[in-house]
Amino acid sequence: MSVHFSSHRRALAAALAVTACFSVTSGAFAQGKGEVRIAIIQSKTGPLEAYAKQAITGFHMGLEYATGGTMTVAGKKLVVIEKDDQGKPDVGKAQLAAAYADDKVDIAVGPTASPVALAMLPVAEEYKKILLVEPAVADSITGDKWNKYIFRTGRNSSQDAAANAAALDQPNNVIAVLANDNAFGRDAVKAAKEFTKKAKIVHEEYLPVGTTDFTAGLQRIIDRLKDQPGNKYLSVVWSGAPTPFPKIADLELDKRFGIKLATGGNILPAMVAYKNFEGMEGALYYYFGIPKNPVNEWLVANHYSRHKSPPDFFTAGGMSAAIAVVEALKKTGGDTGANKLIAAMEGMSFETPKGKMTFRKEDHQAMQDMYHFRIKNDPAFAWGVPELVRVIKAEELDIPIRNKR
Repeated sequence: MSVHFSSHRRALAAALAVTACFSVTSGAFAQGKGEVRIAIIQSKTGPLEAYAKQAITGFHMGLEYATGGTMTVAGKKLVVIEKDDQGKPDVGKAQLAAAYADDKVDIAVGPTASPVALAMLPVAEEYKKILLVEPAVADSITGDKWNKYIFRTGRNSSQDAAANAAALDQPNNVIAVLANDNAFGRDAVKAAKEFTKKAKIVHEEYLPVGTTDFTAGLQRIIDRLKDQPGNKYLSVVWSGAPTPFPKIADLELDKRFGIKLATGGNILPAMVAYKNFEGMEGALYYYFGIPKNPVNEWLVANHYSRHKSPPDFFTAGGMSAAIAVVEALKKTGGDTGANKLIAAMEGMSFETPKGKMTFRKEDHQAMQDMYHFRIKNDPAFAWGVPELVRVIKAEELDIPIRNKR
C-alpha cells in the first residue's frame, strides 16, 4: 500500500510541477502576446543612409499618427526594433532572419535598397511572416521574385516609369537614360522602355552606386544624343549619394548641346541641383507641398515642429508603411498570424500622406497617385521647387501584374 501511495504522490507532484510550469509558460506567452513586435530594417549606413533615416523617422511618426499617440493596437503595445542592413544584401538577409528567429518579430518593414530586398524575400517565405517593403523600388520585388508574404507601400519601377511617361513620352522626343547599375536601375530602365510608346530611347548608361566621377558616362551620353534630330532629353534614374546632378549642371548640356534634363523627384538635398534646371518636367512620388489631405498636413506640421525642416521623399513612405501596419492590425483585432494579416491586407485601402493607397490583391503592390511636376527656382527655398502640373491618378496608371500568381 505504502509503495502504491508514494508512487501516486510522486505522480501527483509531477503533475503539479507540469501544471505550474505550464501556467508560468502560458503567462509569459500571454505577456509576450500583449505586444506586436515590428522590425524596421534600413540602410542606416552606406550610400542610402539619408533615405533610411527618413524612412525610420516617418515610420515612427506614422505609428504615432495611426494609433493616436497610444502606440497600441487592439490593446497590444507596438514594439519597434531598428536594424541596419548597411546596404548589403547578405547583411540584410541575416538581419531579417535574426529579426524573425531571435527577436521574434511579427512583421518586418524595409529595406531601403532593391538588391537587399531581393535577398530578403525568400527569408519572409521561409519564416512565413510578413515583410512590408518600403522604400525599395525594383519591379521584381512584387514581380517574378515575389511571394505571398510580401507587401509594398513603396512605389515600384513601373509606377515611376508610367508616371514619367505621362510627362515625357511625346513624339519627336529622343531620350538617353542614366541609371544605377543594380536591380533598381535596371528594372527602372526596363519599365521605362515598356512605357515609352511615342518617344525613342536611344542609349542606356549604367554606373555603380557610389560613383564619384560621372564624366565618362555623361560624355558617352552626349556623343549619342548631340546629333539626334528632335527634342533631346537625358533621363536620370538615380539613387544614393553622390548624385550626377551637379556634374550635369556643370556641363551645361542644354546650352551646349540642346540636351534637356528629365528626372523624377528626389530627396531635398539632391533637389538643390534642380535649381539649375528651371522648367524641367518629370513625375515624382512625393513632395511635401503637393498633396492636400489631413495626413500630410499632420506630417508636415509635426515634422517642422520637431525637426525644423519639412518631411522628405522617404519620410512620407515610412509613414505610409506604419499606417498600413496599424490598419491591418486593427482589421485582425491585433492577431499577427500571417494568414490573417494577408487576408486583411489584400485589397485594403488606407490613408497616407499621398492620399489613399490600396494593396492590389494580385501582387500586394500599393496602387497610388503620382505627380507631374515642373521645377521652379524659388529664392525662398534651397532646392528647386517641384510645382504641380497635375495629379496622375492611381487608376490612370496601367501597372502590369508581373508575379505570375
